[in-house]
Amino acid sequence: MDPRDTDPFGAFKAAQKQRWASFVAFEMLTTPVAARLVRFVGVAPGQRWLDVACGTGVVAVTAARQGACVTGLDLTPDLLVRAREHAAIGGVSIDWHEGDVEALPFGDGTFDVVVSEFGHIFAPRPAVALAEMLRVLRRGGTIAFASWPPELFMGRMFALAAQYQPPPDPAPAPPAAWGDPAIVRERLGEAVQDVGFDRGRMHTPALSPAHYRIRAEQTSAAIARLVETLAATDPDRLDRFRRDYDALTAEYFGGNVVRQDFLLTRATKR
Repeated sequence: MDPRDTDPFGAFKAAQKQRWASFVAFEMLTTPVAARLVRFVGVAPGQRWLDVACGTGVVAVTAARQGACVTGLDLTPDLLVRAREHAAIGGVSIDWHEGDVEALPFGDGTFDVVVSEFGHIFAPRPAVALAEMLRVLRRGGTIAFASWPPELFMGRMFALAAQYQPPPDPAPAPPAAWGDPAIVRERLGEAVQDVGFDRGRMHTPALSPAHYRIRAEQTSAAIARLVETLAATDPDRLDRFRRDYDALTAEYFGGNVVRQDFLLTRATKR
């Protein structure tokens, strides 16, 4: 049976699997964040780590190079190809899996640490994704992740793009909600203790806000698809979107970089 027949978001995930292949263009920007996230958690030699929605493996490789025994999982096969290349270059052995954060193919309590860098936040059902991440984490283990606050650049960019396109049916939860500490605490609930937060900033080089947008149109599958749709159906609306995009970017632009602030979350499973 096709899993899309039983998963209400099956078609959405199938589309996402293809679109996320474009993430390779952004991996060098998230590489420093990976080091920050791994340092935020702390690595003990031999710890069993799971990197959920691992993308091109920057967190997995960073943790493995510090002595962790790492498993990486992602929905998109093209990203796992790149992740394997990084592991080989870095001289580390990592167990890679193609899979869905909402249905992790691992037993209960398998891992000491479960992490995600801007990955699990795109799962359409937060409660399902979080339940799976906690299920495969042992008691006393650490769950940690990086996310985009809704009130800052990336969260606002998600909201802007959503204004210019109809939501899928059924609609997935907004990813930037994972960047709100109050919502994160509510979602984690009584399953964890010792919840802690930190904040950081990623810098993306750009000569101007328009340069940043053009690069997004060329390398982000979601933005490229939106631009293509608006160009074909409503060119005036596309012009408005581009003006709004540039204006928002300008608020976070200076010194030839765009400031992208993120939230780090860490907690211990009860």
